[in-house]
Amino acid sequence: MELGLQNRAALVAASTKGLGFALAQELVREGCRVMICGRDAARLEAAVVRLRAQLPANGEAAAVAGLAVDVMDPAGVQQLVEHAVAVFGGLDIVVTNAGGPAGGTFDTTAQADWERGVQLTLMSAVRLIRAALPYLRQSDAASILAITSISVKQPIAGLLLSNVIRPAVAGLVKALSQELGPEGIRANAILPGWTETERVGEILAYRAQVNGSSPAVERDKITVSIPLGRMARPEEFGRVAAFMVSPAASYLNGVMLPVDGGSYQGLL
Repeated sequence: MELGLQNRAALVAASTKGLGFALAQELVREGCRVMICGRDAARLEAAVVRLRAQLPANGEAAAVAGLAVDVMDPAGVQQLVEHAVAVFGGLDIVVTNAGGPAGGTFDTTAQADWERGVQLTLMSAVRLIRAALPYLRQSDAASILAITSISVKQPIAGLLLSNVIRPAVAGLVKALSQELGPEGIRANAILPGWTETERVGEILAYRAQVNGSSPAVERDKITVSIPLGRMARPEEFGRVAAFMVSPAASYLNGVMLPVDGGSYQGLL
């Protein structure tokens, strides 16, 4: 299937590793021009090099760019958007993403963790979309995608902040799909389940510490609940996300799409 991503301009937040990088990599392979970001300048530079290695045969190095930015910094987010527009001449796709909020239960989560979680998970998305919207309005195939979590549909044990705050991002996306749809701007969310990323490795280590077990034991507890019997590979997530933001998905709007191997058991 031709996704129609050739020469489109995309900004993918928090994309030097994990799910953000997996999506950026797929977009680059499809001929999209991609701006990535991350807090660590050295990791960012390495990610840009890796992405440029994925460029199509006729691709130019300038099709991949990056900026060291913390998505919790309002001024940095504005600078990121303006930099992407300056490099690419516009924006067609904006993907909100951030590192997951701290793990824990209600009893172990401090007030400061709540406040940081809201800024990291919700407000980073609000600020990025607000900064990018004037440029998306100039695109003939504008798309917003929020990378959230299956916790939007079904709470995950030990991830209280994710369970509470990520549904707010889903609410934002659904509202935007209604408000911006008449302008031709699509807004969707992708809900990854357990995927082989560094973040999941950290969660497994946290659970092992709490339960007095090992990461391997905690992994087995999870995979037994997944109908496909394994965690996702990042590239599997990346391919679905790339389709969602592409012109090939031009009638997909307001959707919360799980990519979880069937672990979510609800009907809707």
